[in-house]
Amino acid sequence: MALHSFSYYSQLPFIIIIFFFFHGEGGFSPSPEEVGICEAVVRPYGYKCQEFEVTTEDGYILGMQRIPVGRNGVIGGARQPVLLQHGVLMDGMTWLLNSPEQSLAFVLADNGFDVWIGNIRGTRSSNRHVSLTPSDRAYWAWSWDELVENDFPAMVDLVAKQTKQKLHYVGHSLGTLIALASFSEGRLVDKLRSAALLCPIAYLDHMKTKLGILAARLFVGEILSNLLGLAEFNPKGLEASKYLKILCSYPDVNCYDLLTAFTGNNCCLNGSTVQLFLQYEPQPTSTKNMVHLAQTFRDGALTKYNYGVNNIQRYGQSTPPVYNLSNIPNSLPLYLSYGGRDSLSDTEDVEHLLQDLKLHETDQLVLHYVQNFAHADFIMGVSAKQVVYDSMMAFFRQI
Repeated sequence: MALHSFSYYSQLPFIIIIFFFFHGEGGFSPSPEEVGICEAVVRPYGYKCQEFEVTTEDGYILGMQRIPVGRNGVIGGARQPVLLQHGVLMDGMTWLLNSPEQSLAFVLADNGFDVWIGNIRGTRSSNRHVSLTPSDRAYWAWSWDELVENDFPAMVDLVAKQTKQKLHYVGHSLGTLIALASFSEGRLVDKLRSAALLCPIAYLDHMKTKLGILAARLFVGEILSNLLGLAEFNPKGLEASKYLKILCSYPDVNCYDLLTAFTGNNCCLNGSTVQLFLQYEPQPTSTKNMVHLAQTFRDGALTKYNYGVNNIQRYGQSTPPVYNLSNIPNSLPLYLSYGGRDSLSDTEDVEHLLQDLKLHETDQLVLHYVQNFAHADFIMGVSAKQVVYDSMMAFFRQI
């Protein structure tokens, strides 16, 4: 199918977009909820796939998938492990939405890497806990601070123990944020070969998505938590969908094309990928996580969760501690790829991040700028292999 940027979706009635976005199109089987990601979308293409579980220190049971070899099944010696981590309101399906020739998880496996797919708490593969259920408010009492402290190290440790190797890391969007915050505190650096950050999110001061700006300015999470009593933010749920419709009623907010409204004018998505996206995503997260992201935009700083008057009790100080990204070890090999059309990871905010990294060893920091890519192109664009992934794999092989 020819490349486009959702122009034909702009012609669909708003009600159809809302239906697709919140309910999916249907007709795809079996579903990952029924049989798991491996059985639903990996093995049908002829790849070996294994399902793993790891329990975090605070009791969340995370599901992970492993594609140990390429489609031809040839092991061919030691394969370097790569951990893939998705963004907010997504899960591990992020890396599997295109054909095997275009999806990063398959591309890496076919190019000699041992691929591991992470899923943060609350998503379909990671919705269990040792003592809580998703129907308990306490289950959703977390923000991305807890992903930094618990989910990220649990997944890295599992891969390191299973492979007995250091690993490469690939994060997209929120997956870059939790990595940068972790590295700034010296976490896990000794277990990684390198980190590739696609659409790096550290600062959101210049975010250009009108829908996202409005949601952050209205402090979406606090409104939902305080007024509606929601601990879980589920875009497919009735209350969250009502809230989105309220946002979409504001002037200058165009919700006829929700993906573009959130992520920017993506250049290189096709219809079949969009259908799979609408079928499998979005995924739930915690309302507190949405609050924390809104705080990052509102406050113009990368800090731990702001509890307001309770900061003294929580942190022993009146303001939340800052994640100082200039503390990221200068010798950690980093690959940063970002796009000129990205409304979430804006180029000015990436430049702010690069100021924090100005003392990084020059031969350990690779920048890859793609003028016509927006936020979703990096994970779903049909040309992403040639434009981004080939360069990223070359970076991995040099480490």
